[in-house]
Amino acid sequence: MLKRISVSQLLVGMHVHELCGSWLDHPFWRTRFLVKEARDIDRLLDGGVREVWIDTSKGADVETTVGVEPLPPREDASRRIDAERARAAEVRTPARAEMGAELERAARICENARDAMISMFSEARMGEAIDSAGALELVDEINASVERNPGALISLARLKTVDDYTFMHSIAVCGLMLSLGRQLGLDARQLRDAGMAGLLHDLGKAVVPANVLNKPGKLTDAEFDLVKKHPQLGHAILIEAGKVGEIALDVCLHHHERVDGTGYPHGLKGSAISLYAKMGTVCDVYDAITSNRPYKTGWNPAESIRQMAGWSKGHFDERVFYAFVKSVGIYPVGSLVRMASGRLGVVTEQNEGGLTTPRVKLFFSIGADARIPTEIIDLSHKGMVDRIIGREDPEKWDFRDLDTMWAGVSEAAPPPKAT
Repeated sequence: MLKRISVSQLLVGMHVHELCGSWLDHPFWRTRFLVKEARDIDRLLDGGVREVWIDTSKGADVETTVGVEPLPPREDASRRIDAERARAAEVRTPARAEMGAELERAARICENARDAMISMFSEARMGEAIDSAGALELVDEINASVERNPGALISLARLKTVDDYTFMHSIAVCGLMLSLGRQLGLDARQLRDAGMAGLLHDLGKAVVPANVLNKPGKLTDAEFDLVKKHPQLGHAILIEAGKVGEIALDVCLHHHERVDGTGYPHGLKGSAISLYAKMGTVCDVYDAITSNRPYKTGWNPAESIRQMAGWSKGHFDERVFYAFVKSVGIYPVGSLVRMASGRLGVVTEQNEGGLTTPRVKLFFSIGADARIPTEIIDLSHKGMVDRIIGREDPEKWDFRDLDTMWAGVSEAAPPPKAT
């Protein structure tokens, strides 16, 4: 029997069947579990969950709590959590770089990486072997930036021009794979493999005609069939190149598979798709839908996360998708958000451990319908009374300078180049 109760009524021994509200509003991947210790309840409260459904057929009931030990005082559980967080912080490396400083470094990395990807795609187009050693060095550069501050390079790489899309998309997916891999607990070798896979996943597009890839209108069936061959084409190129690991080969071939079996080229389903290919799917889709393309304008990052959440059961492995959300935030850098104070702001940086508490640059008063002096607030600070109450569509407000506001993009990002 299912019962809806307040989290304050939860006891050790109860079985949580579902958390009330959208899972995007709380930091929990697992929504069905037996409450084994006080810390489980404390985490729910700390995460903002106020009500849950319990299954009395699998655990204790509200009225029948015989044999269920009473919860220790909440402050005791909180002290234990604080101690565990402190121990975790001691082994965390390296020190996080300031966003502004890392944006400058990331801009240079993006510019160099873009040139390298142009050369790599050109070599593949002409049938020459790609420089896998050079690609690995590039992965290490991107990895170093992501390690210092993941939001910088990943967000800059999203600001690609239409002509740069294919090249910068590879760089962005590389960065996203590295950030996601950290969230999933991959070790250094696995991270390197995941980054390499992200960098090379779309190499098959090098041999797809540019007029098809960049077509502004709807593709014909024949054109779409041609584009859908890029995983096999890329896989063949990498096989020919040699010295490319199995993970890169797998992600190149299977990053368009879907967990419900509706993907291509092989229609793989569920566990038949590797962890790395599932990672590649999420990262590839996110960068694609947040980027400007010849046939559509990219979605706002926060709207993209919302849309992907709606597709998650069929398109993505849910564990991987939730880890991805934790890596970029529910309101990723560059998102336009509405505040409880009646102001609008753009997200400038994520805070570790807080999906809904990033740093926000406030610049517009809804009540006054006018710009205001910019103010950066950190929603993770204790005592902060303002909060995000929703995402906003930049086109609705006709804001054309959001990217300049969060990144100083006119100065920090690599300038467009002719291809």
